[in-house]
Amino acid sequence: MSKQPASKPRRPARKKKAVDSGELIQFYRDMLMIRRFEEKAGQLYGMGLIGGFCHLYIGQEAVIVGMKAAAEEQDTVITSYRDHGHMLAYGMDPKGVMAELTGREGGYSKGKGGSMHMFSKDCGFYGGHGIVGAQVPLGAGLAFAHKYKGDNGVCCTYFGDGAVNQGQVYEAFNMAALWKLPVVFVVENNKYGMGTSIERASATVELANRGAAHGIPGIQVNGMDVTEVKEAGLKANEHCRSGKGPMILEMKTYRYRGHSMSDPAKYRSKEEVQKIRSESDPIDFIKMRLVEEKVLDEAELKEIDKEVKAVVAEAARFAQESPEPNVSELYTDIVAEA
Repeated sequence: MSKQPASKPRRPARKKKAVDSGELIQFYRDMLMIRRFEEKAGQLYGMGLIGGFCHLYIGQEAVIVGMKAAAEEQDTVITSYRDHGHMLAYGMDPKGVMAELTGREGGYSKGKGGSMHMFSKDCGFYGGHGIVGAQVPLGAGLAFAHKYKGDNGVCCTYFGDGAVNQGQVYEAFNMAALWKLPVVFVVENNKYGMGTSIERASATVELANRGAAHGIPGIQVNGMDVTEVKEAGLKANEHCRSGKGPMILEMKTYRYRGHSMSDPAKYRSKEEVQKIRSESDPIDFIKMRLVEEKVLDEAELKEIDKEVKAVVAEAARFAQESPEPNVSELYTDIVAEA
């Protein structure tokens, strides 16, 4: 009896949001930029050009690209150490980001911050923080500044499922709710806090409900669909701008790589990762939609990929040619003059 050929796995149907073709193309380009940049960063790490820790964002691109699309110019953002994607989405120059990763003078923190500690006040990006959960009360502080100045801004504060059980997170929830601060708490639930699954670390896994004790509403979002993320982001931002206080968005997402470059990720199967890649990859979903709706053809998509790769290659070249910081930089940017 002849063997039947294996059928191609079918993707689960996703509801298509009303998005114009120009925005779909921009979503594709922005997510692809993050993906290609992170792949290059992984290569440079393997070559010994990036030292210390390096946490890649591959697989989670739809979260930051969708949320940035829902933001306004005066808004601010703060996040954890898995931050390269956030930097790129908020308009930071890939060359400056890559130079910082390699510890060079041309980096955003002059080579002193590395992967986890970069900032750009001009882009409204306040880090990149290496201490788990520490950015959450800082995000509440940024939201307080928006309210104090009356600029109608919102602070988008990102943290992971591994940080959600930290005490300082709940202190920030309480203060944000008490003072009705304009802050969107975005929980990037990629299922694993380092190597521990959320089911083994949290007594309750519905993270959107974690603000219930403080009266903070929450929404669970498909974080692998950039259009759904944008829609949820618009709703959350409007809630904050209208003076109703904070809101929680739990983004159900997934990282394809280990927790960091030093993590072999043996706590999950290759089959699990491949299933997510084949059924839910955020870039493939938008790519498929662009083709199906006859917005772009395969040749045009390849041309965008070629352009993105060229930008990333130039960033890597710039980083490697940028000099190492002078030893005198050890004593700069330590004290802020009041």
